[in-house]
Amino acid sequence: MTKIQQQGPARQASPSSQDKSASLSACGRVWAKIGILSFGGPAAQIALMHREIVAERGWLTDRQFSDALSFCMLLPGPEAMQLATYSGWRLHGLRGGLLAGGLFILPGALVMLALAAGYVYFGTMGWIESLFIGLKAGISIIVLQALGKLAHRTLHNTADWLIAIAGFIGIFFANLPFPLIIASAAFYGFVTSKPINDQWSVITLPNGRQNFFTLLHWAALWWLPILAVDYIFGAAQLAAIGYFFSQLAVVTFGGAYAVLAYMAQDVVGQLGWLQAGTMMDGLGLAETTPGPLILVTEFVGFVTAFNAGGLAYGIAGAAIAVWATFIPCFLWIFVGAPYIEWLTHQPRLQAALSSIMAAVVGVIANLFLWFVLHIVFMRISHETVGPFTLLIPDITSADTTTITIAAACSVVAFWLKAGLFTMLMVAAGFGILSGIITL
Repeated sequence: MTKIQQQGPARQASPSSQDKSASLSACGRVWAKIGILSFGGPAAQIALMHREIVAERGWLTDRQFSDALSFCMLLPGPEAMQLATYSGWRLHGLRGGLLAGGLFILPGALVMLALAAGYVYFGTMGWIESLFIGLKAGISIIVLQALGKLAHRTLHNTADWLIAIAGFIGIFFANLPFPLIIASAAFYGFVTSKPINDQWSVITLPNGRQNFFTLLHWAALWWLPILAVDYIFGAAQLAAIGYFFSQLAVVTFGGAYAVLAYMAQDVVGQLGWLQAGTMMDGLGLAETTPGPLILVTEFVGFVTAFNAGGLAYGIAGAAIAVWATFIPCFLWIFVGAPYIEWLTHQPRLQAALSSIMAAVVGVIANLFLWFVLHIVFMRISHETVGPFTLLIPDITSADTTTITIAAACSVVAFWLKAGLFTMLMVAAGFGILSGIITL
């Protein structure tokens, strides 16, 4: 069991640096390096951060780094970006957190904006269209890889498998809202866990007054620009983007692929902002940029707004999508960081997170199957059977080119064990080659 004490204002928890030579400018150079080189998804990004700030410089200890990672896994949103923000906060407080988190996002956001603009203007050119056909096939295998790794890491017993299956059925067949699936899994994990901690320890909590004002400041920073866009400027589409991605930021446990499952359900299926193929194209672009994969939200915001009002409107849509996606991440870190020790010692929270991650496996399985159906088959019908909706592909509309490229990518990924960029290059090369052959 864990004993808890409450600190007074004079003893408010504060960040500290393990290395007094780690100046803000020196840290800035390291965070810029990490932001530029952070390709390959969260696992590669976290490994890069560990090498730079723990192994090589000793700015954080292994225990501090692992506790921070466990804390970030409890939060919605991209854990790698949040880990960078926490590490910067630990070293230099608010300025350090803003610098680390901002530089982790900025390079990829700029690249994604340029790629999204190029996509809407040149995406229909023959060879570019063929390239994206290849990338879509490759992305389906990347999602399958991610699904396999997450399942291996997450599903440890029968209950975990049942939660994953229930999550898959709930979102794929019953069209249940993603937040409902996550909330149900968290509730199950919380109530079925045993709140026992055999290690007695005294954990000192910071005074809540300062953190309450931090919460208010960041909540205002998050929502006031979106409300201004809606009620002052009357830009309904831009406001809708802000509201949607703000909702997404609160419930997206499980990383970018869980985010994509939610977007595929709502942006494509319900809101009708994008087509399924365009969503896959955005994911392909996000895989090739540095920074968190969740930057695919910027692509969605740009293309949606561009379709409504042109280039300037598209840039505004991208900005609002990035704002609504990442400002909440700063809020979670700056409010929650002082409580990291207490949070990482709560068995019920850990059990709830485990159940959430099991449900996310089912959600990502839905994403994989949904994407495969939409890139392989040109025609898909919907049939309702009781509370369930079935997707029935027309077998005669199967795209043999996509199937062939996906098979080649499977060989590269699972037999040759090639990395992400190698597989994307193979997929893109086969796509362009298929376009040349059909000319």
